[in-house]
Amino acid sequence: MALTQFCSLWHTPDQEAFVTFPIRGHRETWAVRSQAFKRWLAARAYEEQGLVPGAQAIEDTLRVLEARATNEGPERESWLRSGASNGTLYIDLGDPAWRCVAISAGGWEVLERHSLPFIRSSSMRPLPEPQAGESIGALRGFINAASEEDFILAVAWLLVALRNTGPYPILIVNGEQGSGKSTFSRLMRSLVDPNAAPIRAAPREERDLIVAANNAHVIAIDNLSKVDVWLADALCRIATGGGFSARQLHTDRDEMVFQATKPIILNGIPHLTERADLADRCVTVRLKAIAEDVRQPEDEFWRAWDDALPRVLGALFDALSVAIRNVPTTRLARVGRMADFEKWIVAAEPAFDWEAGAFQTAYRDNRRDAADSAFAADPVATAIADLMQTRTEPWIGTATELLSAIADFASETIKRTRSWPVTAQGLGNRLDRIAPLLRGRGLQIERRHSGVRTVTIAHI
Repeated sequence: MALTQFCSLWHTPDQEAFVTFPIRGHRETWAVRSQAFKRWLAARAYEEQGLVPGAQAIEDTLRVLEARATNEGPERESWLRSGASNGTLYIDLGDPAWRCVAISAGGWEVLERHSLPFIRSSSMRPLPEPQAGESIGALRGFINAASEEDFILAVAWLLVALRNTGPYPILIVNGEQGSGKSTFSRLMRSLVDPNAAPIRAAPREERDLIVAANNAHVIAIDNLSKVDVWLADALCRIATGGGFSARQLHTDRDEMVFQATKPIILNGIPHLTERADLADRCVTVRLKAIAEDVRQPEDEFWRAWDDALPRVLGALFDALSVAIRNVPTTRLARVGRMADFEKWIVAAEPAFDWEAGAFQTAYRDNRRDAADSAFAADPVATAIADLMQTRTEPWIGTATELLSAIADFASETIKRTRSWPVTAQGLGNRLDRIAPLLRGRGLQIERRHSGVRTVTIAHI
């Protein structure tokens, strides 16, 4: 305990205990029960006493420190990779010296010393020290975007992913085999949150996804062939902010609550935005196939990227500074679901050589394409649209009657799939989900309950 006199103890709002302690000329912050702090305690004990402390001595010390941190220490929000305070955005470089970058309306600088509540996980890897004086054009040679609009959207996602708070659009990376989707995903993550495992396979259950979200700033899932219902719902909650709860291990009553809002990257050959709620939260970047005569060996590509990375990072930090300066006076004519994302990029747009309004045009076209894909993939939505094409007057009836009416507009094969509702209740639940898709097709759905539950579908 005497060896911890220069340590600062504090806790998060969810009562997780942290300790900030001096080491090799700088200060580090770790969870009280982390392996990093245990190793520091053991090393200090050996340096001061010449003895190796026993496991029970360390455990007793940690128990007291944990109690002091939660009962006596101040409450602070922990920052993982990115944080903000008083109008300044801070990015943890993740290097051994625990330096960070401070970005404000007046520019950015590297802080050699600070007392900010940055925490780290063992899988985090460092960002290079950024270099000023480069434009975002330095990134073009490393991204085989299918169009200029795709490049703009990729840059836009990077700018919002570097923020400390969401909501974040989910980045969907599409392209045929050989378009470099996995390489693109690694490259994008290397600019925001480098990690020992930059891209990973899809989690098997929600708990695995939450563990990943609590140990990294970015979640990157590689080579998806489809997005299951539970995964789509969980990704939507993480992208826009949501809580997850689970029973604490070895207890019957205690509950563990996880809060996570993180940027997400998904890549795959098929369209991954078949669900309307997921499509509405996504930005899709399409990649073109890489011709054999221009394809580079992996080692050459990454060597060139390591050289360009500090300059591209500097250009992004320049744009973030512009966004911080302009966002208080930025107004949007129309506000969509991801309004914070759109406002942030519009505020940063003067930092680039894009035509005025280029981002908003690209983003709205992108959303329209995603909505079209989600509509085409939903057999109930397409059947209702086909039904209404035969009518000029509103359709009014019960969910049971609607299920019977749209059955004539779906094939027997479709009606035997899981995506087709088999009960009126199943159809009623489905209507709420597809209502935005149908509204985009000029159809309005209303559900009323006045003795008999009825559904009204009308042309807008």
